[in-house]
Amino acid sequence: MSDWKDQLSQVVYSTEQGKIDPEPEPEEIPEGDGVVRLQRQTKGRKGKGVTIVSGIAKPQQELKTIAKKLKQFCGVGGAVKDYEIELQGDQRDAAEQWLSKQGYRVKRAGG
Repeated sequence: MSDWKDQLSQVVYSTEQGKIDPEPEPEEIPEGDGVVRLQRQTKGRKGKGVTIVSGIAKPQQELKTIAKKLKQFCGVGGAVKDYEIELQGDQRDAAEQWLSKQGYRVKRAGG
């Protein structure tokens, strides 16, 4: 009878899976051609327009910083999605002015 009690006293339950941390893969930044493109888009937004800023070849974290400053300059909200900055409303004039001051070559794309 003491055999099964000895075996039970040696069993240890652990929820920890170990200290294996997968190495994060390096971030793939889409290559740009040096031109930042501004376009206005309303698709899938119930008629509400947004300004899309694309072509800035920077890591995601730097894009978020640029987007924050650009949103403050324009006085609107927005987001960073798929290496593009979205600004609420038609902000092409203000975005073009701010990006040109920062040294980017800006081109309006679309209608």
